[in-house]
Amino acid sequence: MPKINLIELERTININFVNKENLILSLTHKSHNSKINNERLEFIGDRVLGLIISSELLKTYPNQKVGYLDKMFASMVNKRTLLNIGKKIGLEKFIIGGNTTKKNIEDKIISDTCEALIGAIFLDFGYIKAKKFILNYWEQYFKLNITYQVDSKTKLQEYSLKKYKVLPIYKLISNSGPRHKPIFKIAVRLKNTKFVYATGSSKKNAESKSAETLLKVIGVE
Repeated sequence: MPKINLIELERTININFVNKENLILSLTHKSHNSKINNERLEFIGDRVLGLIISSELLKTYPNQKVGYLDKMFASMVNKRTLLNIGKKIGLEKFIIGGNTTKKNIEDKIISDTCEALIGAIFLDFGYIKAKKFILNYWEQYFKLNITYQVDSKTKLQEYSLKKYKVLPIYKLISNSGPRHKPIFKIAVRLKNTKFVYATGSSKKNAESKSAETLLKVIGVE
């Protein structure tokens, strides 16, 4: 097994593991060992994270509707957030994988390892310690979510389904510009509106902008 500096990691997260084997296992990717790896710890870490984040959201936002909380929850437990936390900890330096040079470690491996680390903390110390770890590293996301906004496409879709029982209609008008810097022009309309147009550097971006424009046209905030 390659040498890893467990002490450095423990100092970073301010946790001194009793069961070092669980810590090592949480850092072991299946590319290093197909049978003994962090997949089971990732499984339990995902559940522990979900339980703690959802319960804290209920306490933090007692007057918010469940639909709003559900979107906030999804944004806080997704792979991108886990990746950001993993990189903040510096997990890429400690991951034990088939490539021990630590170069070009996939983002998914880092985010999965972050979940496995939560699982290891939970098994070693229980719910309270896992909760303390999660709230420490996720604190900024709770604060960011105070001003959380549903994205324009989702908002337009929800409005259209509620009012007309059908989805908005998006149409690709053009795709121009060089391959490395494309410009997409997208149109969108609802059942009883005209098309509005917007451009963006990707189809997704252009759709979002066109949805935002149409929301303004129809007076939906």
